[in-house]
Amino acid sequence: MRKLIYGMNLSLDGYIAAPGDDIGWSVPSDELFQFWSDHLQATELTLYGRKLWQTMSSYWPTGDQQPDATAAEIEFARRWRDMPKVVFSSTIDEVDWNTRLVTGDAVAEIVRLKADDGGPMDIGGATLAGAAMRAGLIDEYVLATAPVLVGGGTPFFTALDSWVNLNLVETRTLPCGVVLTRYETRR
Repeated sequence: MRKLIYGMNLSLDGYIAAPGDDIGWSVPSDELFQFWSDHLQATELTLYGRKLWQTMSSYWPTGDQQPDATAAEIEFARRWRDMPKVVFSSTIDEVDWNTRLVTGDAVAEIVRLKADDGGPMDIGGATLAGAAMRAGLIDEYVLATAPVLVGGGTPFFTALDSWVNLNLVETRTLPCGVVLTRYETRR
C-alpha cells in the first residue's frame, strides 16, 4: 500500500494562502526549494486539486527557462514536469505535463491509488487534502512553516470530526527561518 503525504508551505498561523489566494508571503529560499525538490524526487505520484494545479501549471512547466531561475528552481521545474500527476476537478476539461484528470469521486480514487503497489504519493491543495484528511487517508504531514502571520485565508488543516494523533518524525530549521516538521499518523 502506498503512503499518502500532505505537505505545503504555510504561515505560522496555519494558512497556505492569505486572503485573495495571495501566496506572496511564501517566497522560498534555495534551501526550501531544495527541500521540496528532494521531496518531489522521492515521490512517485502527485495529486492536485484544481486551484493548486492551476497555480503550479501556470509557472513550473517553463520555470527552468526563466532568466533568473536558480539551480534549485531549475531542478524542481524539471522534476515537476517529469512527475506523474493526477488532477481532481469537475470544472476543467484538460491537463498536460504527464498528468491525468479525474472528474469523479476523489476519495474513492485516492483509496484506489493508495491500494496500488508503488512509491509514496503527495497530495496538495486545501480542498482535496481536506477530503483525504477527513477520510483518514493521510499517512504523513510535512509542514514548511514560514515566520509570517497572514491573519486569514486558506487553512492548511480542515475541520475534522475526530482527533488525528500524530508522531513527530523530523524537525529542522532552515537558514531563512522556515521550520520544517514531519509527522506520521498514528494508526
